[in-house]
Amino acid sequence: MAELIYYCGTMDSGKSTLALQTAHNHRSRGRTGLIFTNQDRSGKGQISSRLGLQSAAIEVETGLDLHKYVVEKLSGGERVEFIICDEAQFYTPEQIEQLARIVDGLGIDVFAFGILADFRTKLFPGSARLVELSDRVQTLQVEALCWCGERATHNARTIDGVMVTEGEQVVVGDVSSKAEVGYEVLCRRHHMRKVTSKESRTAAFDPLPFNG
Repeated sequence: MAELIYYCGTMDSGKSTLALQTAHNHRSRGRTGLIFTNQDRSGKGQISSRLGLQSAAIEVETGLDLHKYVVEKLSGGERVEFIICDEAQFYTPEQIEQLARIVDGLGIDVFAFGILADFRTKLFPGSARLVELSDRVQTLQVEALCWCGERATHNARTIDGVMVTEGEQVVVGDVSSKAEVGYEVLCRRHHMRKVTSKESRTAAFDPLPFNG
């Protein structure tokens, strides 16, 4: 039976790389599918990884009905045997429900890739619905690392290297961004204490967890 599978992790954990590898594996076996994305760092209609891999993709705008889109492709004689959905945390809950309908009604496997929580440690609406509806939720095995060397579990938004906890939920950036607004992955301890890599180099602080 077809499945809806959600692969999730922090930023810098290889989500887009795995999405592109999954598409390659299916295509190398002669299967035909669709690749969707939303607000990729490289721009609209693209899916890219930090390793330099890139592919054209269908941009998921807010009003796009994914189920209707796939049905129209099938009605036009196209083969759709798998679907890749990158940056799935940015999809609306309704679009996640449409993906479930594609799996159940059309018998097409859907592989979604995304981030569970935002910079405030709150679940993205799209990710929350994926957790509720997916046949399987799998944490990516490639572990991103905090600046201290521990496993990174949280995403932090930074402005000039200083962590912020207020603002709009979606502001596109990158962990390698040199712009004013950027992102950094941190372990829970340093996320809760708001200690970024920049601040660890410029400020004196006691890293021991039992000191407040």
